[in-house]
Amino acid sequence: MIDLVLALILHSAYHAPNQKEGSAVADQKTGILGPQPEIVLVRPQMGENIGAAARAMLNFGLERMRIIAPRDGWPNPSAVAMASGAGRVLDGAGVYETLADGIGDCDYVYATTARSRDLAKPILSPERAMAEARAMRAAGKKVAILFGPERTGLENDEVARANAIISVPVNPEFASLNLAQCVLLTAYEWRRQTAEVSHDVMEWAGSERAQAIEIEKLAEHYETRLDEAGFFYPPTKAPVMKTTLRNMWSRMPMTRADVQIFHGILRQLLRGKQD
Repeated sequence: MIDLVLALILHSAYHAPNQKEGSAVADQKTGILGPQPEIVLVRPQMGENIGAAARAMLNFGLERMRIIAPRDGWPNPSAVAMASGAGRVLDGAGVYETLADGIGDCDYVYATTARSRDLAKPILSPERAMAEARAMRAAGKKVAILFGPERTGLENDEVARANAIISVPVNPEFASLNLAQCVLLTAYEWRRQTAEVSHDVMEWAGSERAQAIEIEKLAEHYETRLDEAGFFYPPTKAPVMKTTLRNMWSRMPMTRADVQIFHGILRQLLRGKQD
C-alpha cells in the first residue's frame, strides 16, 4: 500500500486547483507526470522481472502498476530486490486474480505484442499509442497497457480484451523482448509525449560560451602567426585557406576557457622563436 503521506502528495499533484487534469507538468521532487496509464503485468513469472519493470516505470515517471495472477505469488522478495529504489511502485501495485478484474474500471486498453494476430484491431507504434493515451488521460479516461508473461506473451483471449495493439518495430527474426524492456520502451514513449524534452543541449560545465569578438581575436592571433610561419602557401590559395580557418573557428562551440587555452598553446609553441 502507498503510505498516507505519499498518497496525499500524489492526490495533490494530480488535482492541483490551477492545473488541468491532463497537464504534463512534472512534480519537481518526484518527476511524476500528471494522470498516468495503468501498467498491467499479466501473469508475470519471475519476481526479478516485475522489479525490473517497476524500475523502468519509475525511470520515466510512472507509478501505477497492476499485477494479474503472478506465478510466484505476492509480495515477492525478488521483485523488491530487483526494483532497486523503485519499491514504492511495488508498494502501490494492485494485485488481481483475473485480467477482467484488473482492467474492469478502464475505458481503453492497449495490448503489447510483437506477434501477428488473427484479430481485427488497430495496430499502433508505441509513439502513436502513447500520443493517443495522453489525449485520453487528458480527457479524464482511464487507460491500461497490458504486458504478457515472459515465456509466451499475451494469449489471444487476453489480446481480445484490448481495444488496440501496440507493436514495437523490432527485428522480425528476433522479436522477443524481455518484460522489463517492453515496459521501458512504452514508458519512454509516454514520457516523451508528456514531458518537455530537450533534443539538443550544449552543456557549458560552469563556463560561458565565447563571444564573437573573442573568437575573432583568436582567429586573428592564429592567422597572424601562421602567416609569419609561411603557412598560407602558395599566395594564390591564401584567401581560401584563411576563410576555411575562420570558418573552423566559428563552427566550434567554444567556451571562453577554450579560447584562452588555444591562445596559450600557440604562445607556448612559439616561445623563444618569435618576439
